[in-house]
Formats: sequence, structure tokens, C-alpha cells
Amino acid sequence: MAGDAKKLQPIIVKKIKKGGHAHHGGAWKIAYADFVTAMMAFFLLMWLLGSTAQGDLKGIADYFSSPLKVAMQGGTGSGDSSSILKGGGRDLTRSTGQTNQSDSPKDKKTYNLQAAKAEAIRAERAHLQELKQKVEKMISGNAQLAQLANQIRLDITTEGLRIQIVDEQNRPMFDSGRSQMKEYTREILREIGRALGGSEHKVSLSGHTDATPFPGGERGYSNWELSADRANAARRELVAAGLDETRMLRVVGLAASVPFKPAEPFDASNRRISIIVMNRQAELAVTRDGPSVEVSGVESVPEALAVKPLIVPSAQPSAPRQAPPLSIAPAPPR
Repeated sequence: MAGDAKKLQPIIVKKIKKGGHAHHGGAWKIAYADFVTAMMAFFLLMWLLGSTAQGDLKGIADYFSSPLKVAMQGGTGSGDSSSILKGGGRDLTRSTGQTNQSDSPKDKKTYNLQAAKAEAIRAERAHLQELKQKVEKMISGNAQLAQLANQIRLDITTEGLRIQIVDEQNRPMFDSGRSQMKEYTREILREIGRALGGSEHKVSLSGHTDATPFPGGERGYSNWELSADRANAARRELVAAGLDETRMLRVVGLAASVPFKPAEPFDASNRRISIIVMNRQAELAVTRDGPSVEVSGVESVPEALAVKPLIVPSAQPSAPRQAPPLSIAPAPPR
């Protein structure tokens, strides 16, 4: 019986169910996609702001501040530009906002003229620099002139290429108180005249003395006349060397008004001949009887514009003027 009872006893099977996470759905994916889209839009906005000119930004701001006014009455606004990078004009750096402006023939002509003028100035500077190197090479290649290299100064100024021949204490260019030049001065001027012969630029000549008063200058012949006569004597040597006389635009005597060493008015280097191969701006300033170039600083002020010079006509060469006979002792060398 006991065995039958065991056979009839029911078998109970216990099944344990494990609990799972609740279903979340796909809402988080939508939120993440919105976040990524917002970040893309933000970085795109930053890129546009960084690559847009200030004037374009102002034009866009003005449009959104009063869009109805632009839509109803017309005018400038963001719609004037076909591309935000163009900015509605040629220049992205302008600050006047967007404008609906096309390249008119007048604008193109003005731009072409300005470009041609800038190119002409660059070509002129390059030519003057080449001419400066040519004169330097000429000096170094001549044994006699190489000994006088300390008395020849070359530089580029606002007027053009300036060549200065200055006195030394023991080696003056002219006889004392006269316009009769030394033989080595004549050789220097002849070589410079040959070097400048192939250039088409106009030439300006100015003579200078130191501050030592000319004896008897109150009688009519002073450092002004002396400096003018010396400049005219230098002109004759340049022309004799082959420089076309029609290129000689100005010959002036400046006496001691424009010293080479302002702090030492009696220094020998203040006695000099200055030859300027003029650029176009300086030439126009002279032919129009007035300065037309902007200058800054004492060194860049044109010599003949700084004072009222004594002008010697270059078309009528004359013999050097001599000082009248005096009963007083002669002045020191100038």
C-alpha cells in the first residue's frame, strides 16, 4: 500500500520567472538627433559669422530689425546679395552694409586707371633703383672715381634718385669763392652724365654752400649767386657728357639754406652739388609751380620746395660770374 501511495503522490514543478526591464521605446534617439542637429546648426552659424564681413553682418541685422520696411518700400537688405560671401559688392572689408551695386563701366575704368598708375610707379621705382646701381658700378669700376667714393652720395628720395657730390676739407670741388671746378670734379660729372644719358627722366640740379658769408655779399654777389653759378657749371659738364639738355628741368642755387649737416653749418660737406633724377610726381610738382606730393620729415622735403631758390635759366648758359674786386682778405675755402 505504501508503495501505491508513493506512486499516486502528485509531482509539483516550481518555475521561477525572472523580472525584465520595462520597455523604454525610441524617444531618446529623437532627443539625441535633435541635439546633434542643433550642434551642427550652431557650428554652421559660427562659421558664417566668422567668414562674413562686418558690413554684411550689419546689413543682415538691419534687415531683421525692419523686414517689412524693406519688403514694402525697397532698399538695401540681405536679399540684395546673391551670396553671403560676396557681400553684395567687390570689397568684403567695407563697413557700409550691403549694397546692390554692379560693376559699372565707370567703376571698371577707375579701377583700371588706379591699377595702371600703381604699376607705373612700381616700374619707375625699379628703373631708378637700376640707375642707382649703374652709377655705383660706374664709380667702383673707375680707379680715379673710386678714390673719390666718399664724396659721392646716392640715395632714393621722394623726388627720385639723388646723387650728391660733397666737398671734403682738403679736397674741394671748386676753387675758393669761384665757380671754376677742379679737374676731378669735372671727371665725376662727366661720368655721371654718361650714366644718366640713357634715362628719360627729367633732371634737377642744385648748388649749395656752407654758412660762411661771402665777402662783400651785401654788394650783390653772395652765396646765392655763387651756388647758382656752380650748379650751372655742373649742368654744362653733364650736357657736355651727353645728357640731353631738354631733360634739364631745374637749376637752382640754394646757398646755405639746406645744409647737409644742419648741426654743423660750416662743415665742408655742406658745400655740394645735388643731382636729382626726378620721378613723375616730382616733375609734376615743378611744372605745376607747386608741391603735389606728400612728404614727412626733414630728410624727405624737396630741396627746391623748402626755400625760395635763385633760379638760373638752363637754356642760356653764361660764363661763371666772378666776385667783384675787394680790398678785404678772401674768405676761407667754400
